[in-house]
Amino acid sequence: MGAKFEALDELFDDSLTLPFGDTEYVIPSPSAEDGLRVQKITSLAARLQSGGEAVDTTLLDDEEERDLLALCLGPVLEEMLSDGITWSRVRHAGLTAMFWIVSGPDVAERYWKTGGDPSQWAPNRETRRAQKKSGSGTASKTRSRGSTSGTSGRKGSGKGRRGGTT
Repeated sequence: MGAKFEALDELFDDSLTLPFGDTEYVIPSPSAEDGLRVQKITSLAARLQSGGEAVDTTLLDDEEERDLLALCLGPVLEEMLSDGITWSRVRHAGLTAMFWIVSGPDVAERYWKTGGDPSQWAPNRETRRAQKKSGSGTASKTRSRGSTSGTSGRKGSGKGRRGGTT
């Protein structure tokens, strides 16, 4: 008999809730077809960037960018626009939803909290150095045992060394 899993509906919520002051916008999960389209668009951008090319932000014209945000935000896009939410905030919400669709809630939350500022995604040099000095960095300060092949340059009697004279 095969393994039986819990019902998928009990494991996760198919929506993303983004707060704007006192208002919360609940973005539904896109259809499978739309989700695949978003995945394809982001995969293309990632391949361009990993190949060393700077991602050209003009790859999408205004209409295509609106279409991408419509795919990501679904019916919430029109609701946000009719509520008078500014474009920069609509765009931030749309890109947050894009990260949610492609990479999950943890990545989306990190994007949301950094205001979309890429410099905030990775810790800066000072933070990384501080992390190395604390906790996990202590083990790396322990010196490794030297070679016992007799080439360490240490002077001694030579006893017990392979190839040494006795």
